Amino acid sequence: MNTNTHEIIDAQLGSMDQGELTLASQLKAPAQSITLFDRAYFSANFLINWHSQTESRHWLMRAKDNLRYEIIKQHSKHDAHIRMPISPRAKKLNPLLGEYWEARLIEIEHLGKTRRYITSLMDSKAYPLKEVAMLYVQRWEIEMCYREIKSDLQDSQTLRSKQPDLVYQELWGVLIAYNVLRRQMRFMAERAKVSPLKISFHIASMSIINILRHTPLESAGNLPRHLEHLLESSKMYVLPEKRHRLCPRVVKAKPAKYPKKKCQSA
Repeated sequence: MNTNTHEIIDAQLGSMDQGELTLASQLKAPAQSITLFDRAYFSANFLINWHSQTESRHWLMRAKDNLRYEIIKQHSKHDAHIRMPISPRAKKLNPLLGEYWEARLIEIEHLGKTRRYITSLMDSKAYPLKEVAMLYVQRWEIEMCYREIKSDLQDSQTLRSKQPDLVYQELWGVLIAYNVLRRQMRFMAERAKVSPLKISFHIASMSIINILRHTPLESAGNLPRHLEHLLESSKMYVLPEKRHRLCPRVVKAKPAKYPKKKCQSA
């Protein structure tokens, strides 16, 4: 998923006996890109293959707390070129891996906490530490994409199909429909001169769906005119700026369900 537009680049669907790494290894990320993974995808075999299959196809993820490594070169106090041992399981999967594999380990303070990241972006001058670390913040956009599909597009409903082939068909239909909506929202963002993520998915998707639903009742030739009208009103769909809280969030005390005991005087 493109974290700047929420458009789906590629997807793989499988049965319950297939793991996420198996399906992810079949994905086709574009060249000159960086993919944000969570720590569940930390695998020497998977990440080496991901990086080597296409020109400049890089990856970035949070480093595990128990990461075993040794420093090859120290770029700065919080930036190092490291090498890590290949696990016996990884060697069994791919005997050509060797004994070690290399990556870059960076460390940054964010919101009062120390965060460590590991990446295939080895050039510390071309890819400064802070800029690389802040890229990982965009990984949350992937979760927002899932929420849009499940809560808004599907209205939190389960799939209707009962047969495996029909389930696959319905899932692909949902993903295609979502991409059609997100592509049109990107055009709206370009017209409004804002980021695609600033366009309200809930309101914009309802408007686009209504156009597609009712235009055939008139004439299919009117569809471009309705879509152009939607583009002209793009600024109406721009989300307001987020509020900046002046006070930190706190948990409110729950009121007691029993009356307070009153002391009686003699």
